[in-house]
Amino acid sequence: MKHRYLPMTSQDEKDMLKTIGVQSIDELFSDIPEKVRFKGEYNIKPAKSESALTKELAQLAGKNADSVRYASFLGAGVYDHYKPIVVDHVISRSEFYTAYTPYQPEISQGELQAIFEFQTMIAELTGMDIANSSMYDGGTALAEAGMLAAGQTRRKKILVSRAVHPESRDVVRTYALGQSIDVVEVPLKDGRTDIDALKEMVDENTATVMIQYPNFFGQVENLKEIETIVHGAGALFTVSSNPLALGALTPPGKFGADITVGDAQPFGIPEAFGGPHCGYFAVTQKLMRKVPGRLVGETTDDEGRRGFVLTLQAREQHIRRDKATSNICSNQALNALAASVAMTALGKEGAKEIAVQNITKTHYMKQQLKKSGFEIAFDGAHFNEIAVKVGSSVKELNAALFEKDMIGGYDLGLSYDELQGHMLIAVTEQRSKEEIDAFVQEIDAFVRETEASHA
Repeated sequence: MKHRYLPMTSQDEKDMLKTIGVQSIDELFSDIPEKVRFKGEYNIKPAKSESALTKELAQLAGKNADSVRYASFLGAGVYDHYKPIVVDHVISRSEFYTAYTPYQPEISQGELQAIFEFQTMIAELTGMDIANSSMYDGGTALAEAGMLAAGQTRRKKILVSRAVHPESRDVVRTYALGQSIDVVEVPLKDGRTDIDALKEMVDENTATVMIQYPNFFGQVENLKEIETIVHGAGALFTVSSNPLALGALTPPGKFGADITVGDAQPFGIPEAFGGPHCGYFAVTQKLMRKVPGRLVGETTDDEGRRGFVLTLQAREQHIRRDKATSNICSNQALNALAASVAMTALGKEGAKEIAVQNITKTHYMKQQLKKSGFEIAFDGAHFNEIAVKVGSSVKELNAALFEKDMIGGYDLGLSYDELQGHMLIAVTEQRSKEEIDAFVQEIDAFVRETEASHA
């Protein structure tokens, strides 16, 4: 087919009107009173030819800063990672990108199998028993985990570490408000969850404790010690985790996590100005009937052939509303497919290699910053990101870096008052030694120039 889009012809319009039994477009809208109908011309540009429009849109897109033309050191939840070329090839097939919920298994085996494979790989990565068919993003997955924990334990308090992504904490609070659940934040100590404070805060009213691993600052939390505290109080242990990091780190399931959630964006999903993404949700077998969203199960048909179906559906569309565990109504099947293809293409060794590269290159960035005299906010084991005190306006520094074709890190002062003047720098496997060195050099030059102007 030569054209990706075929406009409706005049004859098409006549045929459709005839089929529905009206003579004209005006008659189609006759039930709408004349006084409320729009009269006149819309305040929009005149129509252009396809070639002219394509050129204009390309020029507008060219104004965006992307991680292809710019060296990006911005993370904070969305990352520039290697995406195997096969990902776009598979998700561009029409049978996938036009698909919705596979309610009819007899005609949806391809999509159902793709989702099943996603569930399987997520469960293996996280060390959990079962995973669902994906959710909107990591933030909503974490909030759903809180609601599951409150329903399961019949308790009304959630403890969430301040080292959890600020936006995810906001989503948890929004969900909890409607359920009259208290959300209490656990303070930080040296960039990690304050264990002593947690011991004092957890009690018989605590439904779950939420920890991010690695946390928002890239620090690796002590899940083993936290798990003992959480389960000692009879609460559920919820871990929000970067799935790519689990290529190198011990998975939460090995530390006794009851619920593990996160965002699959690092696997095959572009940054795309912050979305859409693909949240994952994994639990122990004990909680599998409480999982929100959808689950795909493997079965056999009447002739003994392997097949896939939606199963254990505890959504309000399938059972009595008061018995439903969730009303989250859609899934991110296409993005889940992208993640599945990426994970399959990389394999176990590939995922591990990329995770190790993230650790190695972040460590190199840390060393170079220290050599230039910068203070690293938090020390210890870290993945992907480090918090650095730049001693000046992060906003101005990022503007200067942008002029050098670099996308700077996240301004931590936007989310943490005590971290004004600190930048959260992400270093993925995509960044070269030369780019890291140039980045440190530009930061150093900017800070020196700023200090000199204020002297």
